[in-house]
Amino acid sequence: MNAIDKFLFLPDTQALPDLRRMPIQKVGIRGLRYPMAVKDGGAEAQNVLATLEMTVGLPHDVKGTHMSRFVEVLEGQRAPLDLEGFRALFATMLDRLDATTGHLTMRFTYFIRKAAPVSGTESLLDYDATWEAACDAPGDVRVAVSVTAPVTSLCPCSKKISDYGAHNQRSLITIRGDAVQPITLEEMARLAEDEASCEVWGLLKRPDEKWVTERAYDNPKFVEDLVRDIALRLAADPRIGAFRVASENFESIHNHSAYAEIEGRGAARAAARA
Repeated sequence: MNAIDKFLFLPDTQALPDLRRMPIQKVGIRGLRYPMAVKDGGAEAQNVLATLEMTVGLPHDVKGTHMSRFVEVLEGQRAPLDLEGFRALFATMLDRLDATTGHLTMRFTYFIRKAAPVSGTESLLDYDATWEAACDAPGDVRVAVSVTAPVTSLCPCSKKISDYGAHNQRSLITIRGDAVQPITLEEMARLAEDEASCEVWGLLKRPDEKWVTERAYDNPKFVEDLVRDIALRLAADPRIGAFRVASENFESIHNHSAYAEIEGRGAARAAARA
């Protein structure tokens, strides 16, 4: 028997039947770091280092899933991924694993080029981003987008009670929404930045610093204001289904953070869900 014949006769233990009658909702791989290309709307594709979790549901009578096939699915992906491409990748994963349910999560850092408000100086700013696809029942696929944006918040109470000045802090706003229709990472980040006391930039000149300081002072917001104002916009967005908004304000006068979180549903029609 030659080497090829020996390979063909290797036993496939995971394909054996299982008699315990216990289905598994999620089985697969997590913590996989993999280079991917991401294309967000009309922006140029970016090469990112993604961290992936890929799981499928396993029937009660099957002993194990084919773990190597998850990586094979990624190896077959050559074109840059936009949100619809990510949905297609998820469909490929389910098909390759012979599964009717599953979950795919891809976390990565995404960079947006921004121009400073006065000087116009351009620089990149990093955002934590996540794409998620889930199918808990055959044919019911949901895709969600998450973005964490760094912003500035200025305390309304501090401004009101002080003779001059007001304390401000760096805040991290995280928006997660079910994308019933395509929505870009930049659009999600823009939602957070528009409702903050002020957005932040990677590079500012002195005229920009003056503008940023005064912008925040003229636009004070509590952590509660941040999540409510963003939630109102998401609730009116026809592209968004269920959503969650959270803000963590890293207080400059306390050794703790202020935090708020709100959940709701956008204006997307349930019938439009893929």
